[in-house]
Amino acid sequence: MAGARLGFVTWASHVPSGGNTYNQELVTALRAAGAAVDVHELPGDWPDPSARDVARLAGVLRGHEVSLVDGIVASAAPAAVRGAVDAGCAVAVLGHMPIGDEVGPGAARRAERGARERDALRGASVVICTSHGAAAEVARRYSLEDVRVALPGVRPAPQATGTRPPDPPGLLALAALTPTKDQVALVRALARVQGLPWSARLVGPEGDPAYARRVRAQIEEAGLTARVHLTGAQTGADLEAQWAATDLLVLTSRTETYGLVVTEALSRGIPAIVPAGTGAVEALQAGSAGGPGERAQGRAVAARDTGALAGALREWLTDAGLREAWRAAARERRGRLPGWDVTAEQVLAHLAG
Repeated sequence: MAGARLGFVTWASHVPSGGNTYNQELVTALRAAGAAVDVHELPGDWPDPSARDVARLAGVLRGHEVSLVDGIVASAAPAAVRGAVDAGCAVAVLGHMPIGDEVGPGAARRAERGARERDALRGASVVICTSHGAAAEVARRYSLEDVRVALPGVRPAPQATGTRPPDPPGLLALAALTPTKDQVALVRALARVQGLPWSARLVGPEGDPAYARRVRAQIEEAGLTARVHLTGAQTGADLEAQWAATDLLVLTSRTETYGLVVTEALSRGIPAIVPAGTGAVEALQAGSAGGPGERAQGRAVAARDTGALAGALREWLTDAGLREAWRAAARERRGRLPGWDVTAEQVLAHLAG
């Protein structure tokens, strides 16, 4: 793509999320690397666009020799992707999460989304995923021979101070309130350890208002309204204040491509509990030197298993030695985490190849 302007195509959403953060940081890093990038934020009901939305995307793709398109947009419009490629344009799809994996829509809608995604990815010039696990799954699911990887980077961040006695340990769940992120499972696990000192903050937008009401009802039912706080979406200084007061990140997603929030925690020296069998395990291992004596900076527990999650929380809350070991390991990783410049280099190499 030497000399060509890159069209970066995404949806018109500024709701805080790992995917949106990745896109913003990548564009900044690409420009810092000398790439000419035109950003197109397309309105529409993605990933279920109207015919007008798809036509708008088709026009944008044909207006660039090379386009990099967020998967929530490209995977919803296979005809636009294939049409641009047939016209001689290169279209790379950046997959944050398979659009059929979102928990909530019925089986028929998920199947329809999956079929459209299959056709879009098969028609694209190249497919780039944000974790090795996701790349392997997408290749298997859609019979693709070559799916590339561009792991998320991380910005340097101040080390979190955490809490100090007499304040209880501070837990943070940073994610949109949706069935996929499964905050209900976290609340149920917390109900099992309410005899121990802790406080928890659920920070994130109400991605699914009905589900958000369910989370609030679960908090009330468990008698945890004084200890579990829903803050809504937070950014900037407000979010940094949340990080600073955190001792442990808890991620309970049913599915997770990578879990950018995990490396954001590690960049601040904060350990994490993540769902086993998801890309968040890969994120938890970011910056690993691979030595046999390397200490763990958290733990993976089975997704949706509230008993296992409660057990891990109980062990962490009652074992001061474990808390210190996880914290020390997380702080050791801070200087070894890759930056967004590495992500940009990987993306540019994939586009060139």
